[in-house]
Amino acid sequence: MPSNKSHNKAYSPGAQPFAQTYFHGTKADLSVGDYIQVGFSSNYGHRKEAKYIFLSATLDAAIWGAELAAGEGRERIYLVEPTGSIEDDPDLTDKKFPGNPTQSFRSTEPFRIVGEVTVWRGHSEEQVAAMKAALEKLKQQGINSLNE
Repeated sequence: MPSNKSHNKAYSPGAQPFAQTYFHGTKADLSVGDYIQVGFSSNYGHRKEAKYIFLSATLDAAIWGAELAAGEGRERIYLVEPTGSIEDDPDLTDKKFPGNPTQSFRSTEPFRIVGEVTVWRGHSEEQVAAMKAALEKLKQQGINSLNE
């Protein structure tokens, strides 16, 4: 299991395809070959221009990303390939969840969409409502994302 310290994983063009599968949950309608990149409105927090983009090595974390994403579109899970280095997402690692159990990462460099997971089971309405309530409580307490 990786340490809880931030680390970089460099993309290697010579790497085996699908040596590591990464997921990105969103409501954006994208296609295979498109790139997810910084500079657009964030799906979370204050909806500022995103400084980072996010991916996860676990399907569950990507499902949460899709379920909590802003917007009215259909929830989607994309298979993505980083084009540069990635690092631990500080909102979900270090002091909150030592060891990065959600395998959640961020980057400033684009992710290329290589596929879409079309069959997956989301969390219950109660779980999503509870998560949204917990996030709203943090917001009211002035606890904001470390990624903004």
